[in-house]
Amino acid sequence: MIMKKRVFSGSRPTGRLHLGNYLGGLKGYLALQERQDLDCIYSIVDLHGITTPYDPKTYQKQIREVALDYLSVGLDPKKCHLMVQSQVPEHVQLAYLLATIFPVSRMEQLPTYKDKKKENPDYVNVGLFYYPILMAADILLYKAEVVPVGKDQVPHIEVTREIARKFNSMFGQVFPEPQAYLTPGAYVPSLKSEGKMSKSAEGSYILLTDNLQTIKARLAGAPTDTGRGEKVPVMGGVANLLALVELFEGKEARKKLEGQYAGNGIRYGELKERLAEAIYQELQPIQIRRKKFEEKPKLVAEILEEGKQYCSQIARQTLDQVRRAMGLV
Repeated sequence: MIMKKRVFSGSRPTGRLHLGNYLGGLKGYLALQERQDLDCIYSIVDLHGITTPYDPKTYQKQIREVALDYLSVGLDPKKCHLMVQSQVPEHVQLAYLLATIFPVSRMEQLPTYKDKKKENPDYVNVGLFYYPILMAADILLYKAEVVPVGKDQVPHIEVTREIARKFNSMFGQVFPEPQAYLTPGAYVPSLKSEGKMSKSAEGSYILLTDNLQTIKARLAGAPTDTGRGEKVPVMGGVANLLALVELFEGKEARKKLEGQYAGNGIRYGELKERLAEAIYQELQPIQIRRKKFEEKPKLVAEILEEGKQYCSQIARQTLDQVRRAMGLV
């Protein structure tokens, strides 16, 4: 019997998923689920979601929305397992055990922790600081060797590798060192002038559920310039628009626009119109599938329950092995 390598990744239920999530993560999920040599687990990481401000009254709805997004993009429960992180308590148990062997100073170096502190200066909690340890536990609990993520999460994967190495050196070989799997659109630029597309930055994203009119309106707000110049901008709103053109219309379309920038100039109205159509063309089948799953809430619940049962069995085995290695049994 050939042992399959395991894949693990997850998304926070802090709102419906957007193009950044789709191109930077979900497309990787889709590619990996098709491989016969891999066993894929994709999670809704609700415990990570409560490290930033949230509404407990609507949180279950947000979790269901991400489950619908997963299924609508094409994740197939016959090819992968979908689960909710908090329903498998071993995630938290392993995180605590791993936290006892890793230095505080290393956590303070991570750029994502610093970024989240800036985003929510009045909501800097221990859970936010602990985030990378819990993420490491999420991955190592299933002994995952492949983790599809966006570029901003690569430092966290390196922390996970460091934790695996340290644990193995202290207690014996238990964990593999996971590798990040980056998709071509791993970094999707914001519709604003800076940074990446993010749910926490209003006006920076296009949701997977947006219709054509909404996509056009969102792109209309993207900052531009006069459309002409000696050098094509490498940063800011224009650079971000050109990056989106490459992702949805191809490299040749981008090269043509770059040539126009140095020549007669770019007509941004036309660019945004074409780009909106290209984005919607990719999102339309996703939205059609989503409606079908919205009409079958019992089926969605059954898919998540299957994922919970499958993951719980693996999690119990790993935690038992860890406890024995650490002298707790």
